[in-house]
Amino acid sequence: MNLTISQSDWYSIGVVALLILVSAFFSGSETGMTAASRATLTELERQGSKRAGIVLKLTEMPERLIGALLLGNSLANISASALATVLMVKFFGSEGAVIASAVMTVLIVIFAEVMPKTYAIANPDKFAIATAHLVRIIVAIFGPIVMLIEYIVKKSLRLFGVDVDNVESILSAHEELRGAIDLHHREGDIVKKDRDMLGGLLDLQDLQISDVMIHRTKMIAVDASEPMSEIVSMVLKSGKTRLPVWRDNQDNIIGILHAKSLFQSVQQHNGDASKVKLAEIITDPWFVPETRALPDQLNAFLRRRTQFAIVVDEYGELQGLITLEDIIEEIVGDIVDEFDAVSNGVRKQKDGSYMVDGTVPLRDLNRALDWQLPDDEATTLAGLVIHEAQMIPETGQVFNFHGFRFEVLKKRRQQITVLRVSKTAPATVTDPTTAPQ
Repeated sequence: MNLTISQSDWYSIGVVALLILVSAFFSGSETGMTAASRATLTELERQGSKRAGIVLKLTEMPERLIGALLLGNSLANISASALATVLMVKFFGSEGAVIASAVMTVLIVIFAEVMPKTYAIANPDKFAIATAHLVRIIVAIFGPIVMLIEYIVKKSLRLFGVDVDNVESILSAHEELRGAIDLHHREGDIVKKDRDMLGGLLDLQDLQISDVMIHRTKMIAVDASEPMSEIVSMVLKSGKTRLPVWRDNQDNIIGILHAKSLFQSVQQHNGDASKVKLAEIITDPWFVPETRALPDQLNAFLRRRTQFAIVVDEYGELQGLITLEDIIEEIVGDIVDEFDAVSNGVRKQKDGSYMVDGTVPLRDLNRALDWQLPDDEATTLAGLVIHEAQMIPETGQVFNFHGFRFEVLKKRRQQITVLRVSKTAPATVTDPTTAPQ
């Protein structure tokens, strides 16, 4: 064993230390570049950060970026290990190889892998931006070699039936955004109100007019045959700015009455409503199909510079109405003004259950109470119970499904008007069942 260290040996030790630092740089850069937020980098680039733009361009070719960094990291680690082995063999003879392997494994794992990657994963954007210029140079230098490696890798994978050129993401961009929003909400970075708003915006593309419209049974409409004094009184009581007008039967919508136009006309006749001609102040109704997607209807509202439409089905039969406010509420939640009803149809009881009107939309219920009731086959709570039960329930019947207990409390003819809803124990069977009161 010879422990005499010459000047050249000190140089070799310094080179080993330098190579470990180089390896740490490559390890940290790989983690930082792959973990950096593209959204953050895009915003920084918009604000004028050239380094952020470089990182975005590098991450657009992930195979080449990772290949170059791994190549550099491997060269640094192998060179450091080889040089350390030479030194250890010189100092300790044949046992030096084993000692070098043990020492270099500890040094590389701690200082060249775990430490830089831990820092990079904690500060990915900062690390990626700081190393952007140097990484770009490295990728350019190792580019030809990495391209050859990529070619060999792809050909090898195809031998096993894997075509990396045609790999598609399991989730769509909207689903990935939804997952990111839910993740940040669970981690406490996004409050429920903001999560619901962002989620509502993403869900808009999956909704049709029929999912959010005011159903015909809830429409407040004006009978054209009524005296104008009665019509004025009705408009005042409704609290609405626009009302559909029908003649002969409620399905025959002949126009839209704007409260502003009505009161202006009454004022022009010195308050004598009987002199107002309804046909002169109503506007033509705009009919839209119930199957139109909400984003398309929103754009249509903006193009026509209006915010009120009558909804019909494929046969032209009246189904309800939709307003611009209905679509906006899907994003921001209920917009309550001084004319809206205070109650939203959901009343919490002392025992923890909820008294819910059958007409309450499932989307509103899920948003308000953070539930996960499915809304694919039904729009309202009553519709969900009927769909799951495959029958029109009687008052007093109880159903258990989707982790909840539904008790029918009130009915009006064949319509479920009030239900009691409460969560059930996890062991509850999810298939619909009935039980006596």
